[in-house]
Amino acid sequence: MSPRKTLRVGIAGYGVVGKRRRHYIDAHPGLKTVAVCDQKFRGKGKMKDGVLHFRNYIDLLKTKLDVLFVCVPNYIASDATIAGLNKGLHVFCEKPPGRTVSDIIEVRKAEKKQPKLKLKYGFNHRYHSSVKEALRIHRRGELGDLVNVRGVYGKSKIIPFSGGWRAHRKFAGGGILLDQGIHMLDIMRLFAGDFIEAKSFISNDYWHHDVEDNAYALLRDKEGRISMLHSTATQWAHRFSLEITFTEGYLRLRGILSGSKSYGQERLTIGRRNEADTGSAHEETVTYLEDHSWRDEIDEFADAVIGDKRVRSGTSADALAVMKTIYRIYNADPVWKKKYKIEDVR
Repeated sequence: MSPRKTLRVGIAGYGVVGKRRRHYIDAHPGLKTVAVCDQKFRGKGKMKDGVLHFRNYIDLLKTKLDVLFVCVPNYIASDATIAGLNKGLHVFCEKPPGRTVSDIIEVRKAEKKQPKLKLKYGFNHRYHSSVKEALRIHRRGELGDLVNVRGVYGKSKIIPFSGGWRAHRKFAGGGILLDQGIHMLDIMRLFAGDFIEAKSFISNDYWHHDVEDNAYALLRDKEGRISMLHSTATQWAHRFSLEITFTEGYLRLRGILSGSKSYGQERLTIGRRNEADTGSAHEETVTYLEDHSWRDEIDEFADAVIGDKRVRSGTSADALAVMKTIYRIYNADPVWKKKYKIEDVR
């Protein structure tokens, strides 16, 4: 594919996330949004800027497109992704990839039939500056070997301003763990690798929806190391906190830059171990003031499509692995598993 060609982009789901994606799509010299769809539109029409609009992705896909961005609710995500691939389009899909592990397995079957197409998932937190720098330090072995990981990611409710479907299992598939905790689990996997065992307590005792508002998990990776996660919708002051301990020091991530600005400043603290009884005597803290994650993520996807390169990050294999981890956590609580007939994972 010639890098001089401007790729025609369709966006399925034109809410908060779809509009934000469009901003960075149109900022890229090789991409141009030509059509969108959303339930808020009555049908086919044209916006003031000339972009076509439709009510559903089926009609959207009748337009001449090269790329499809999927920004729809969980219960539509996998079907729209498969439809885009079957139409011969490169696809970028937001997290989660669907409601269940089976959803992403079906997507991967469709992907396998279209080896020339690119499929990428929007694990946006990978592209935050604090996370990228922490991974660089880890991969270069600057602080020694990994010992353990602890993460807390929380907000104050299940239902956000953008819609109430997240509070219903038949639409969302899961609650706070699937909706937001998936980001933290994805980052934890980057440090620890795949998790093969889980112990958990899952609860919806506060909001009383049929999806979880708290998930407490202990995870064991292939090396036998333990990671801890608390994914919560009862964290009244929004919080993002990740601590990674190594044999020669630690990394501590606090806050993450977001559209709501509610998680505080994004900081990375680098601590180096010494032999004092009181612990590390040297810390360095970096504060990040700008968020380029949305731009960088789309630029990487566009580079893969235009240059016919493999998708390096956010692959369907990544999506499948993190979904399996989520369902291992659900299944590890026998009460939760029985109550909601959770899908088994092998």
